Amino acid sequence: MPQSTLPGSAVTTAVETALEACGVDLATLGGSHEARSCLNGEVLVTLPLATEADISAAIGEAHEAYLAWRDVPAPVRGNLVKRWAELLQLHKADLATIVTAEAGKVTSEALGEVQEMIDICDFAVGQSRQLYGKTMPSERPGHRLMETWHPLGVVGVISAFNFPVAVYSWNTALALICGDTVVWKPSEMTTLSALAAHTLLARAVADVGAPTNVHKLLIADRAGGEQLVDDPRVALISATGSVRMGREVGPRVAQRFGRALLELGGNNAAIVTASADLDLALRGIVFAAVGTAGQRCTSMRRLIVHESVVGALTEKLVAAYGTLRIGSPVAADTLVGPIINKASFDAMQAALAAAVEQGGTVLCGGTRVLEDEFPGAYYVEPAIVSMPGQTGIVQHETFAPILYVMTYTTLDQALALQNGVPQGLSSAIFTNDLIEAEHFLSVGGSDCGIANVNIGTSGAEIGGAFGGEKETGGGRESGSDSWKAYMRQATNTVNYSGLLPLAQGVKFL
Repeated sequence: MPQSTLPGSAVTTAVETALEACGVDLATLGGSHEARSCLNGEVLVTLPLATEADISAAIGEAHEAYLAWRDVPAPVRGNLVKRWAELLQLHKADLATIVTAEAGKVTSEALGEVQEMIDICDFAVGQSRQLYGKTMPSERPGHRLMETWHPLGVVGVISAFNFPVAVYSWNTALALICGDTVVWKPSEMTTLSALAAHTLLARAVADVGAPTNVHKLLIADRAGGEQLVDDPRVALISATGSVRMGREVGPRVAQRFGRALLELGGNNAAIVTASADLDLALRGIVFAAVGTAGQRCTSMRRLIVHESVVGALTEKLVAAYGTLRIGSPVAADTLVGPIINKASFDAMQAALAAAVEQGGTVLCGGTRVLEDEFPGAYYVEPAIVSMPGQTGIVQHETFAPILYVMTYTTLDQALALQNGVPQGLSSAIFTNDLIEAEHFLSVGGSDCGIANVNIGTSGAEIGGAFGGEKETGGGRESGSDSWKAYMRQATNTVNYSGLLPLAQGVKFL
């Protein structure tokens, strides 16, 4: 059900107003990089691209700031993150406006993304008083054996367009309280969201008197990202993106013995059992499959349904898809905004064509809408495709709203399908059978980093560690003990005995 979106002039005006509210001086903008809105395909403003010298200088300044920042007590470092959260709360609507214009998120999702930033700041402030080490019994009398944690250095963050500010904040809030400094290269498709978020953090830095260069922003192209990845002064690279990107970033960082935290592809699945509440499953599936126009790393791509309920569930899904409002993300009843660009649309069409060639049937969706009104934007109807199996295109993640539906007979078959892809980020099961739920969560169940029961694959909370296995990269961000990724561990032995016994009973001299 397509509906008209905003005219280009209204989008530009709204973005400029929001940028100014966040403290961005529009008079300083201008350059070769075109910041576009995926709502209409039009240029919002232009920005200067960082040169090779700019990037090197930024990393050097961040390293110098680190030498001072690491000595600031962690609870005091938490004050910076606390102030940032206050400014994010104050400008929540402004930042959400920019996220919507660049990434196409409906208003509630854009506001939710900024809320994620606020939530991780709250988490990090508490964590700043809990960077705990351990004390262990020593085998030698008069000795204390312990482990302590220390800052790493400069953390390089490379973020993707689909969460233009939230994932960056997961890294930045924790890195800052750990005593690190941050150099951020955002997606080239969401540079204004990055500029606004960075400006708010810069205001927080000034407000609390932190070192000016604890955080640097790079508006850069791919070559700029490669320079960040290759620089030995960057202790950790946290990169979010495709598996292809991860295959390039991981080895390059490893070659210089740096650290990498990779959040890559998803291709997430949900199992719907015969005992499932189909109405509850319907809501979870639709949000996970079409939220953010299917452009979340946790978006549901595969639906594995027991053969006894597949007909009823598919009928409900097709009917629900027919009611989805597609168009202006700022309209109150819109549920699906645009996908990011033409490349994403072309990938979606190619995937649907491949699915049909491989025996699939498109049950609904896949059509571009509002094309005459906005030829530079790509609004599409989310698609459901019935597939005979999980070979071919189903093995690959297409970053678009396509849901492949398959059937199973036994739970073991369903788990084999669930786990039978290269990716391993998020998974879910809908069931009212306790045994099925526990089996899904057991060591022989889902092989993903996230495994949910009776909710969809999207919508992770800040408190739990976020990340996946296999081609998803294996990294963990956000809550739990993810802070350890931004620190180095040291084992310490203190001898207060006045003697010098050696471990393992060794005698020497």
